[in-house]
Amino acid sequence: MNKEVKNFLDFLEKVRNYSEHTVKNYSADLKKFEEFKQQKNFKNWSSLTQHDIRDFISGVRRAGVSPRSLARLLSSLRSFYKFLNNEGYVSNNPTSGINAPKLNSLLPKAMDTDMVNRLLDFEPSSWGDFRDKAIAELLYSSGLRLSELCQLNTTDISLENRICRVLGKGNKEREVPVGALAIKALKDWYVHREKKLENSEQAVFINKSGSRISARSVQNILKKMSSKMGLPFVNPHMLRHSFASHILESSGDLRAVQELLGHANLSTTQIYTKLDFQHLAKVYDSSHPHAKSD
Repeated sequence: MNKEVKNFLDFLEKVRNYSEHTVKNYSADLKKFEEFKQQKNFKNWSSLTQHDIRDFISGVRRAGVSPRSLARLLSSLRSFYKFLNNEGYVSNNPTSGINAPKLNSLLPKAMDTDMVNRLLDFEPSSWGDFRDKAIAELLYSSGLRLSELCQLNTTDISLENRICRVLGKGNKEREVPVGALAIKALKDWYVHREKKLENSEQAVFINKSGSRISARSVQNILKKMSSKMGLPFVNPHMLRHSFASHILESSGDLRAVQELLGHANLSTTQIYTKLDFQHLAKVYDSSHPHAKSD
């Protein structure tokens, strides 16, 4: 790996506090870019021009990469060259003025309340059932990311105060409320959780070996739950999106949903929680002073 690339990835991990997953994505993008640089026999990063960047992006596009992946790739290059510029490795930024391919808003599917109720409306009968119900209830109740759920320790949840402390993207901590049904499911789960504990594991959700549950396991759990209930495949992000959509439809408070989801930018929340026009029109008619004629 090139020295500048390694320094950049270290910067993302140690200074920007990016997650391991995000750093891996940057690393994969820059590996492709390094291969292009070597194929074209460029001596250093400052040798590349805007034309070369366009040539690289075009080559990747011809290989069948999706517009969304191309946009991420270009974003990685921009961040990399910004770092190189700030560190004095280059004096130019060849990524300036290059636009990413236009994207359609890829909205995660939201479940309606009936679908959510069908998924969660069952009486647990086994150790796994109690855990799985608590997982699904908490994902929907608090809008957690999959990674946030898996990282939870028992000290992060106050059953009495119905609050969950979450470590989100960029190691940013936030507190989210936990609904009554999720609290009940967690209390029931904790009783059964103790039966599998053979060590001092602090994870809220554990596997049959008593260790912290993995993200893949949670995905498989929801897949089996939805199949058992005769529903289309449900993934963790659908529950997070449903949480956001249902709160926004009831309250219209985009800022509150932004805080609950842990989004740094409001624009991200707007993508996740797109409302139908009828609801927006209703909010407008009831709120704007000039919406109604005398």
